[in-house]
Formats: sequence, structure tokens, C-alpha cells
Amino acid sequence: DTEMWQTDAFRNVIQHETRPDGSDLARVLNELFTFLDTAQPDRVPPGFEGFKYVNGGIFDEKIDLPELGQEFRTAILDACAVDWSGISPAIFGSMFQSVRDAETRRALGEHYTSEENILKTLNPLFLDELRDDLAAALARDTTQKKVNALNKLWDRLGDIRFMDPACGCGNFIIVAYRELRAIELQVMEALYDLRDKHQLSLDAKSDLKVTLDHFYGIEIDEWPARIAETAMFMMDRQCDLNLQERFGQAPERLPIQREATVVVGNALRTRWEEVLPASASVIVAGNPPFSGRHTRSKDQAADLAAAWGLKNAGHLDYVTAWHATASRYLAGSGGVFAFVSTNSVTQGEPVALMFPALQAAGWRIKFAHRAFAWTSEATGKATVHCVILGFTQAADYRPRLFDYPTPTSDPEEVEVVGAVNPYLVDGPFIVLNKRSSGPLSPDLPSMEYGSMPNDGGHLLFDAAEASEARRDAGAARYLRRYVGAAELIHGTERWCLWMVDLDPGDLSRSPLLASRVERVRETRLASRNPDTIARAATPHLFWFINQPKDAYLCVPQVFSENRQYVTAARLDADWIANNRVYTCPDPDGFAFALISSTMFLTWQKTVGGRLESRYNFSGTIVWNNFPLPHVDDATRSEMIAAGQSILRARAENPEASLAQMYEPGAIAPAIATAHEALDAVVDRLFGLKPGASELERQSVLFARYSDLLLAGGAP
Repeated sequence: DTEMWQTDAFRNVIQHETRPDGSDLARVLNELFTFLDTAQPDRVPPGFEGFKYVNGGIFDEKIDLPELGQEFRTAILDACAVDWSGISPAIFGSMFQSVRDAETRRALGEHYTSEENILKTLNPLFLDELRDDLAAALARDTTQKKVNALNKLWDRLGDIRFMDPACGCGNFIIVAYRELRAIELQVMEALYDLRDKHQLSLDAKSDLKVTLDHFYGIEIDEWPARIAETAMFMMDRQCDLNLQERFGQAPERLPIQREATVVVGNALRTRWEEVLPASASVIVAGNPPFSGRHTRSKDQAADLAAAWGLKNAGHLDYVTAWHATASRYLAGSGGVFAFVSTNSVTQGEPVALMFPALQAAGWRIKFAHRAFAWTSEATGKATVHCVILGFTQAADYRPRLFDYPTPTSDPEEVEVVGAVNPYLVDGPFIVLNKRSSGPLSPDLPSMEYGSMPNDGGHLLFDAAEASEARRDAGAARYLRRYVGAAELIHGTERWCLWMVDLDPGDLSRSPLLASRVERVRETRLASRNPDTIARAATPHLFWFINQPKDAYLCVPQVFSENRQYVTAARLDADWIANNRVYTCPDPDGFAFALISSTMFLTWQKTVGGRLESRYNFSGTIVWNNFPLPHVDDATRSEMIAAGQSILRARAENPEASLAQMYEPGAIAPAIATAHEALDAVVDRLFGLKPGASELERQSVLFARYSDLLLAGGAP
């Protein structure tokens, strides 16, 4: 269907040169593959007259197909009945992923990509600039100036070298090639019209400057690499047919003279310079594999650490190894690079590990797509939340930023006044590190983990066990409500024995207490941890104790990203908090009001880490770095009153859990109204007008953070 062979040549062979039962189908296909790899055959088998020698390595591997049969023959003929001429070769990547088993895809971190999403990377990285140059050339005021500008642009197109160092089935190089050929065709059309219809020679070796051998890939798996090479041949031909439609003829492509270079190997152990020397004309882009610290293999962890020059890459995602390698490969060359990345690279601890190194090497964010849902076109496609980051070392670039109102929305470009920072906000270059010395703002109380039982579960009770324990007079006096993240958010009822003021006589009077405490002692003695063994001497106590003495704010360490507000609560001191939550003293409810605001959730979303897609709260990164302005007495009182209104609205439905109260799209009107009133106070504190967007909130937060740093020194 690409017209490199006679029309229907393949279908005719299958239909007329094989038996209806398919018994000789394998033999005919084996002969055909051999024929296609023979430059000067001694004879042309019957029906093979419409084929030409291919070259390019497509058919040079000798494979003897087994017997196939009638069903296979019918399937081939059905496929031949489809007109494939207008179908993008990029579809091969999705087809390949569809027949991959899920385990292999996960192991390799594969996320095959749609053309729409590929263009989100390629357009702002370099294609938009080329299109702008074309428009500027056509806008020149004289014919000669137009011709000169167009020829200059044409030469630039011919100089470009594109590489995807995690190319898979080649979707990125296929789309990049197609788009560059389309721009080249527009240049040729314009020059043709300006030269009084001067007929171009259409010699692929002379006129066409965008050629297959300018495109490179590195792929760890051989099958996708071979698919990429073949798909590039097909895209080349489709582009030629567009040329033929405009000029009446197209270059002869068979036998193949030029081809893309796709190297099979581990990109992180391959010297990119040996594949393609770096230069100002080199563009690197792709969608490398994602793999977090808990899912990557030992080899991947070693490659990642080596890429960054670290002993342990810690929280960095595997994809960042490509950022590190590309930044070294293109350093000082004038080339640019961009990668699709998991959104975790712009959140939490990874930011401080990745961006300062890139900044120190002179790299700046040329463009960025904020977090969105990245989907492939394959069956059983994976949906992951991604960002796209493009980098340059140029001094005169114009930064671009694309925002998504929802993860599945179309991107909206927003104006960038300064620069795009590592959190993908228009603002100063800021990287938040753990702040262990306490809150940056003097108006914030300190936040700590709750207590850790490390008791083998013997000090803990569910609702039924607690009911039984109350019948034991000795145990009942020590029974307390026990709260972790699950209990806080979902209202699960759990209890614990809290014996910080234990009367030793109660152990002898209560068999239940004595039994539970003894089992804790045995559990701790069986540990290999010296600290745990030492705590077997006090088996009635939690392993680590950090319980507030008065009413406190309780914040889950991990909570859903789908809810509109942080699912935190204000609890009495007799609720024992475990180490799955954070606590801070909150005698008047100010801390509860603050964390219940949209401004605080915006800060969490922006700088906090993630566990999968859920928010991962951190006392040292999120809370201690929160840039709270000075709060005067009047504003503090307003915030406390607004927080109390939220608590009263929650109390109207005492049977509902926080998860139920804050179910997306189903928040009770009284709770929603109370939060809106709180937001009005907090937004005014930060100098925001009603209805501020997330980007506006982020810009104000980072500006305030910079002011606090200048006032108080480095964190």
C-alpha cells in the first residue's frame, strides 16, 4: 500500500500462488522472504514479478516458518483487504504492546505513546520554532529575501539530527521524521512557487535534506528495535507519496539506500557519543521507562546511581537517569533534550536530588507540561500521571508552560513572566530540602510523628476485643482510642493499652494485662534489633512515645489525591496517635484551620511527595517549609472561628467518616460553605483575590517562601 511494490503484489501471491488449505503457505512465504533479500536473483518464482529487492536488513534474517494452514491464510487475506496507506506506522508500537505480556511491560517500564502526546514533547522542543521560522521567511518583503530565508531554513532542516535513547518501536523518531518532512515539503513548495515553477529534480540524494539516516534510536530489546527500523521505512514512503501528490513524482526508494540507526542495547550503558556525536543540531527526546525505588530491579538501581554519580539514588525515579545522561552528553554543544517523566520527579525529595545538578550544569527548563494523564493507544493501556520537561543551555530562550485543568484535559499554555522552576511554576529557582530544625514560619507549631507500638499487635484491640477488655477492671482503665491514617480517614474503630502511668499491681490483678504485656516482651526479645530487645524491659510501653499532652492536630501521612481538602482532624489528648500520622499541639484550633485551607493543599500538591498517586505528607518538607505570613491576632481569631465552623459542620453527621464527608462531588453543603469561608480568610492573608487559580496560588507561595528565606536564612 506504500506503492514501493506493484499494487496488491502481496495479496496476489497469497491468493493465487498458495493452496486454499494453506498447506504450502509457509513454503511460499519463506521463498518470498529470501527473494526480497536477493539483489540479483537467478530466477523469479511465479507471482513474484511485482516485488523489488529491499535491502536495509529487513529480510536478511533467515527464518523458516512452520506449517501455517488455512486459518492463517484467511487472516492474511483479510489484512490485505484493508487499505493501509493512510495508517501511521506509529501504530506498530501500540500493536506490539498489545501482544506483550503485562509483566514484561512492567519490567521494562514501557509506556507506548499516542501521536498527540508525542507532539506535546516535540512541538515546544523544536518543531514550533521551525514553523515560526517558516512563517517569518514567507513574510519577508521581497522575493529574494524569501528565497534566501527559505534556503537557510531548508539547510537547517537538513542539519538536524534526532535521537530517542529509549525508542521502543520508534514512535518518537517516526513522528519527528514525519513532521520534519512535512515542514520540508512546505519549504519546497514555497521555493517552487517563487522560482517561476522551476521543476525540482526530486532526487532523494540531492533535493531532500531530511533523510532517514539523520534519525537515531537506542532500544534495549531487539524486537521493538527491528519494528522501529521497518516503520521508519514505511513512514519515509508515506512522506514520499505526499511529495508525489504535490510534484507529480517521488524518489525511488528500492533498494533502500538510507536507513535510521537503531542500536540494540542498554541506553544507560551505551556511549551516546558513539551512536551520534553531540552538536548544536542534535535533538534528544523520548519516553524512557519509569520505575520507582520499590519496583526497579537491582540492575536498574545500579544504572540509575551510576548515571547520577551517587552510591544510592534513593527516591529518584529510573527515568531521571536519562535526564542525567542527556545533560552530560549535550553539555556545551547547544543541543536540547526533553523527556516524558513520571510526575514524581517534580515533587518531594526527588526535586532536590535532580534539579540542582542540572541547574549547576547550566540547564534550564525550556518548556514543561504540568501533570496530566499519559495514555497509549494500545489495548490494556496503562494510564500514568506524567510531566514533560524540555531543557536548554541557551541564554535567549523563551520558557513555555502548559497547564491542565484536569488530568485528562487538553493543555492550556500559560504566560511565563520569569522562568519555570522545578515545581513547574512561574517563579524563582527554588528547591525544598528537609527542614529538621522546625518550621520556617514562627507562627507554625512543630509537627512530629505519633507513637510507635512495635508490640507485635499485642497492645492493640479491634472494637470487639475492646468491648471484652472493658469487662476487665484492670485493663479498662488503660484502654484508649488508637488512631492511624486508616482510623482517621475511614473511621475504623481501634483501641490500645496506654500504660504510661501503669500501677504494677494491675498486672497481677488482671490476667488480660499480664498476658498481653508478656507477649509484647517475648516479641521484642525475638527481634534482631538491639533497640527493640532493650525495650523488652518495658513491655507495657509503646516502643516510641510521642503523644501530645493537650488537644492536637492529627494529619495522615498518606491521603487521597482526589479529595478537595486535607482529611485531617483535631483530636483530644486521650486519642493515642500512631506513627502513620503526624501530630502537632493545637490548643485553640489554629493549626487545624490552616491545614484545612486550599492554600495548604496547594502547597502539599506542589512540593510534597507521592505514594503512587496519593499525597505523601511530610513534616520536614511540607509543613516546616510552609511559607505562612505573619498572622495578626484578628486574622488568627478569624481562622480559628472558621475552623470551628468546619468541625461543627462535620459533627452534624457523626456517623460519617472523613472519607465519606469529603467524597469527591458529594461534600455536604454545610462543610463546603465552612471551607469556603476559611479560604476567604487564608487567601486574604496571602494577598490573593477571590477565585485565585492554582498557578496564582503557587506563584504567591513561592514568592512568600523566598521572602522568608531572605529574612531567616537558608533552611
